[in-house]
Amino acid sequence: MNYQDTIDWMFQQLPMYQNKGKSAFKKDLSNTYKLSLQLGNPQNKFRSIHVAGTNGKGSTSHMLASILQEAGYKVGLYTSPHLRDFRERIRISGKKISKQFVIDFIRRNKEFLEANKLSFFEMTVGMALDYFAKQEVDIAVIEVGLGGRLDSTNIITPELSVITNIGLDHTAFLGNTLKKIAIEKAGIIKEEVPVVIGETHHETKAVFQEFAKNKNAKIYFADQLIQKVLDSDLKGAYQYHNIKTVLQSIDVLIENDYKISSSQLKKGLLNVYKNTGLQGRWQVLGVNPKIICDTAHNKEGLTYIIQQLQTEVFDKLHIVFGVVNDKNLESIIPLLPKTADYYFCSPNVQRGMDSKKLKQIFKNYNIEGESFSSVENAFNKAKLNAQKGDLIYVGGSTFVVAEII
Repeated sequence: MNYQDTIDWMFQQLPMYQNKGKSAFKKDLSNTYKLSLQLGNPQNKFRSIHVAGTNGKGSTSHMLASILQEAGYKVGLYTSPHLRDFRERIRISGKKISKQFVIDFIRRNKEFLEANKLSFFEMTVGMALDYFAKQEVDIAVIEVGLGGRLDSTNIITPELSVITNIGLDHTAFLGNTLKKIAIEKAGIIKEEVPVVIGETHHETKAVFQEFAKNKNAKIYFADQLIQKVLDSDLKGAYQYHNIKTVLQSIDVLIENDYKISSSQLKKGLLNVYKNTGLQGRWQVLGVNPKIICDTAHNKEGLTYIIQQLQTEVFDKLHIVFGVVNDKNLESIIPLLPKTADYYFCSPNVQRGMDSKKLKQIFKNYNIEGESFSSVENAFNKAKLNAQKGDLIYVGGSTFVVAEII
């Protein structure tokens, strides 16, 4: 198989959460452990940092990787989902995994993967761990896919665990209260491994403290410890919290003998896009009219987005918006401005909500707009209608942003 054949085969395996949703979620790590054993337990051959959270774990992971790169370390970075290219998920010092490694990994392990019915996510995690081990990275930043306790990445024993924040997202899998979700996220806390919590909340603080105590893990609440943040090239207002989390994490790493100077720290935060290839976080795609996209897709993330949009200067706001079927729109729609021009669209994944249905739901909240058969058509119409002094915002789903970048 060539590279495209290989990727197509991977996507055709057992339902992938990115496309299917709940039917693809596995509450079991046995397959991941089987694959790890088959690969010679690659997760034990390099140091790692494990990053979980409802929002901000991707940005936090990229910032940590960028700083470690500036400090001279060979850094693996595993994140999900990808926007345009599968290889975005697996990088070393900013460079995407080679197509040949993807082809060879599947070819070598295809019989095992099929026999054990591994999911897309399970085999992708195995591929990342195998790649990092074979390339002998100094350290890898590993982002949790969903939850924590039962996520396929949770077979690693990291140098540091990081939990950015807790919000009501993926409640069908993780629970419908902040406490229940916190328990799932706290599942990444390991024996005697320090843990940084990004944001302190009354409902979740005791959960993390109890888990940390039971694991004899030193715990740090970043928002209580970090008083001053540094500048970053990630300009979303919500990055303020992520930067605090990153600064506390770097402090812990330095305590554990990592060599990171203040100048390397500052440079790492200012060169995240360049060093890691991150996209889709308050990313400016054009001017006159200004075009901004962001992958924020739940109440907590979109609250910050709307606040930041209100600080922008524009004549008229155009919003290209699409979501997936399992999105809790009741918590999202009241946040959104009623005076904007809306262009409703459906992302090109099986979970994408039909744009006409989305339009009707918004209408029930007295927000009018036009529905389009594709993200591209909605985006093109917004650009056609917008004047030079206007602002176009594209969001609602990672998959919507992926189609316009």
